[in-house]
Amino acid sequence: MTYEATGCGLLSPDLAAGIRRVRSVEKLGVRLGNWLTAEQAAALWQTPSGDRLKGKRERALLAVLLACGLRRHKAVSLEMRHIQQREEHWAIVDLQGKAGHIRTVPVPDWVKAPLDRWTQAAGINSGKIFRRVTKAGTVWGTGMTENVVWHVVREYTQVASIATLAPHDLRRSCARLCHAVGGELDQIQFLLGHVSIQTTGRYLGCKQRMKAAVNDRLGIEPPV
Repeated sequence: MTYEATGCGLLSPDLAAGIRRVRSVEKLGVRLGNWLTAEQAAALWQTPSGDRLKGKRERALLAVLLACGLRRHKAVSLEMRHIQQREEHWAIVDLQGKAGHIRTVPVPDWVKAPLDRWTQAAGINSGKIFRRVTKAGTVWGTGMTENVVWHVVREYTQVASIATLAPHDLRRSCARLCHAVGGELDQIQFLLGHVSIQTTGRYLGCKQRMKAAVNDRLGIEPPV
């Protein structure tokens, strides 16, 4: 950039040379976020009380974030029309991700159940799924903000005695938990809507294992 600026007459040669001599900040690593264990994830989404309307909403929201790996702005934009059946499996259909990519996200039955309990109790038949709940315990408005998602995650991680998490950490946890139970990398990529499989790999936070390496037993080695 300094070369171009000098050529255009925006910087003097001396000033440009001084700028180029300044050392860039050393990168000591990139924080990838936090991940929940399966036990922690189960405890988190079941922490809200299912007896109250607000608790029903929080349970459904946390289950969707953990199992479907949605970003918070996608969670608050979910509408009833998005929940459909595909190949005898519930799914979020026509979900538009980054760069305009459209994908279908499977919804496990155990996630559909709290979603149904919330929408039925709230009387929601169309429009946005997640709505504001007043202190009096009634639904208000036609949706809710991303900020509410942040507060829900922060509140219940504290109640469940889990280290501080951001909503995006639930998306990362979804990826790692899928991988832990044998989920294939390309299927996790489809689930999260990543354009690059390298991004999916970073979400998993995997490290290469030299002990019991993946290519030790391919079934093509000579007999011992």
